[in-house]
Amino acid sequence: MRVKKQKQNRKTVRFYKACFAFREPYKILCDGTFVHKMLESRLGAASEALSALLGGHTKVFVTRCVINELKKLGESFSGTVLATRRLTTARCNHEMLKSAAECLEAMVGTDNPEHFFIATQDAGLRRKFRQVPGVPVLLVQKNSLLLETPSDYQHQVARMSEAERMHMNEREYKVLETREAKKIESHVDSASAHDMSGDELPKKIESEDNSNSRRMLAVKDQPRFKRKKAKGPNPLSCKKKKKVVNPSTTHNQGFQAEGTSGEKKRSRKRKRRHHKVVESGEAAG
Repeated sequence: MRVKKQKQNRKTVRFYKACFAFREPYKILCDGTFVHKMLESRLGAASEALSALLGGHTKVFVTRCVINELKKLGESFSGTVLATRRLTTARCNHEMLKSAAECLEAMVGTDNPEHFFIATQDAGLRRKFRQVPGVPVLLVQKNSLLLETPSDYQHQVARMSEAERMHMNEREYKVLETREAKKIESHVDSASAHDMSGDELPKKIESEDNSNSRRMLAVKDQPRFKRKKAKGPNPLSCKKKKKVVNPSTTHNQGFQAEGTSGEKKRSRKRKRRHHKVVESGEAAG
């Protein structure tokens, strides 16, 4: 159950952030009933408990009207008065002191411009704030903090505001018309300078508009496909090349090692002498 509640709380906070521009640090405006209930339930420091509930940094506020109302309740609420004085005091615009309910209604107004989370145990006050757009309501229930889901009215206001944002208002229409008029004037001036005919002018405007729109949308005329090139092998996964040993060099090296010197021995060429054949007759004479 605790996980489901956390998911629901995150969903509610995202709704108010997207539709009503709530941002951190979240502002929580408390009344005396909420602070008193937190002390009874022993939920700890208000800022830490609310930060854990909303999933972001928070600032807790009270008004001087709330503190003044708690003082009138007697000594039984003296601890609550001390706890509220530790919180940040928000300025209320009214001069005369009012009740806590009237003060909170005045602070919120019709559209909650300060983006307050309202923390109260008053059921009637919570019912009123459900009919105000962009007002999330917090309360203590069963010794734990609870963020109420947005009401049907707040969902309806969010849908209406989203539909309005989809269409241009009068100011945006005027800005668009002035831009179009300036664009046409600039093209007419350039056409007169280059003696351009009237038929070529709208074509040029249309082509420039198309090129600008393509440039803004980053759309290309034709898709370009990149060809995959053959990549070389991973050098870390390849084996090192082995040195090729030439057998002739090994034979010569062994021959040099056997000899006295490292130089090759010269082969001696012997010349054969041709002996003259002396005839026996001549020898005798």
